[in-house]
Amino acid sequence: MSQRYLEIILARQLAEHLAMPIFIVDPSGNLLFYNEPAEYILGTRYDETGMMPVSEWATIFKPVDQHGHVLTPEELPLVIATTTQRPAQRRFWIEGLDHKLRQIDVTAFPLVNQTQRFLGAMALFWEVLE
Repeated sequence: MSQRYLEIILARQLAEHLAMPIFIVDPSGNLLFYNEPAEYILGTRYDETGMMPVSEWATIFKPVDQHGHVLTPEELPLVIATTTQRPAQRRFWIEGLDHKLRQIDVTAFPLVNQTQRFLGAMALFWEVLE
């Protein structure tokens, strides 16, 4: 995406200043940014991964359901929010790039500006510590 919309720039700036893990994608689902709290759960710094296509980020963190079955990209809340432009939520497990398995709750929602232009989606997530 050669031109960045102001709203995406502001979303990234907001994510940089919040303590909750946040992941932001463009309208095609390509990773634009994740913040420092997300780095802990994902097991790697954003500076080390950078932007990546949905086909890569949706599988690199190895998402699985409570039975250990691999989740397809289409089953992930952020992909659902991007493709349907509707909010989505799910609890599942991921193996971060640090090889640690973590259970997370993810809430994803589309980013739409005031002129109704779809800009991408954002996911807020947190580790479930039960």
